[in-house]
Amino acid sequence: MRLRAVIFDWRGTLVLTPTFRGWVAEALRRIGRDPGQAAEVIAALDVRRLDAPGVDADAALHREAYYGAFRDAGFDPELADSLYAIESDPAFNPFAVDAGPTLWQLRDAGVRIGVLSDIHFDIRPAFGDLPVEAFVLSFEHGVVKPDPAIFRIALDGLGVEPGEALMVGDRSTHDGAGVEAGLPTLLVPPLRDVNDARLHLVTNLFR
Repeated sequence: MRLRAVIFDWRGTLVLTPTFRGWVAEALRRIGRDPGQAAEVIAALDVRRLDAPGVDADAALHREAYYGAFRDAGFDPELADSLYAIESDPAFNPFAVDAGPTLWQLRDAGVRIGVLSDIHFDIRPAFGDLPVEAFVLSFEHGVVKPDPAIFRIALDGLGVEPGEALMVGDRSTHDGAGVEAGLPTLLVPPLRDVNDARLHLVTNLFR
């Protein structure tokens, strides 16, 4: 079987994942507070609670987990709301410089494109007119990677068989589980800067 589709992870693969410091500093800036207080805010927060199992499978559960952690850290409502707004803002996840060109090159080559993300909000608006045919967002399906079920949902959305789609991601523990669903899988280094160019590794496979 030949490859007919590519399924991309979102954060860390196509877009830059915000750092804790960058996230908190921006939240402080947006409410008129000193971004230099970011270290103090982070020190008060039990960040492990933000990555509770299954938290991205349900938007309400995600919100509850985050606001619970904010409350126990002693954050006031204004800071808590600012932090959560940024965590849920797709614009705060800038695309890699080669993301758009890669998607268009694949489209021009007749390749179907999907995006599969463990996320608690709708990222579709961030893609504008980029040629993505199917989005599979964990909070809409109640399942997260590495469960093989979410990969099968993505395959069904693109109308292809496992051997016809390439899974592209940056985490072996999550995206790498595509192989368990029968997908050839390409893992690239996590995006550290929007100017990092790694996605030619995908287009090279279709030449």
